[in-house]
Amino acid sequence: MGIGIFFIALVSIFFVYMYRKGKINRRTEFINSYRFPMAIQRKLGEQYPGLNKKQIKQVLDTLKVFFHISNNRKKHSIAMPSQVVDFAWHEFILFTKNYQKFCSTGLGYFLHHTPTEAMASATQAQESIKNAWNLACVREGIDPKNPSKIPMLFAIDNELNIEDGFIYVKNCNSKSSSTYATGFCVNHINCSTGTSSGVSLSDVFESGNTDSGCSSCSSCGGGD
Repeated sequence: MGIGIFFIALVSIFFVYMYRKGKINRRTEFINSYRFPMAIQRKLGEQYPGLNKKQIKQVLDTLKVFFHISNNRKKHSIAMPSQVVDFAWHEFILFTKNYQKFCSTGLGYFLHHTPTEAMASATQAQESIKNAWNLACVREGIDPKNPSKIPMLFAIDNELNIEDGFIYVKNCNSKSSSTYATGFCVNHINCSTGTSSGVSLSDVFESGNTDSGCSSCSSCGGGD
């Protein structure tokens, strides 16, 4: 009797696992194959006239990356670390029916666009960017605390020379580095203490302060 119940429980767990895995795979395939409205490409070209068609496609592909990591966020909030990808996301949301259907099929829930300024506190904003960093790194096989490179979701503004973009740098502790004192040091992202003294993403870039107060953190990963 006991063995039979145990066997039924194992079979049930197996089927639940396979169902969830299948659901994740279907959502992944849906996002990968999704074609954004052509008007979004046009809007990107108007907002950022320096981008060519290949680069605009790169922006939209990176938006898909953001949606993928949103699928893995569980209950954690995720910040959008790119200005150009955020613009594309905002334009997508304006196609309300398309976006609602996309969220329902690709994510299983409606993903709201919450500006950093509207988050409950600076701590929430800081934790959200850390969550995004960790998930983006894991997706590309990068060690979040000792990154060999910057994941595309964080690197794209700099790579495409976005004028108002968020710039993240890996080698920011050496004064001899060409990136010293420029952009936001990724060493600091995983050194957030979670206190109310944390800074939000907008605070960092609008004030020009690239030091999150983590320079003394012993667990900070360093660049080359």
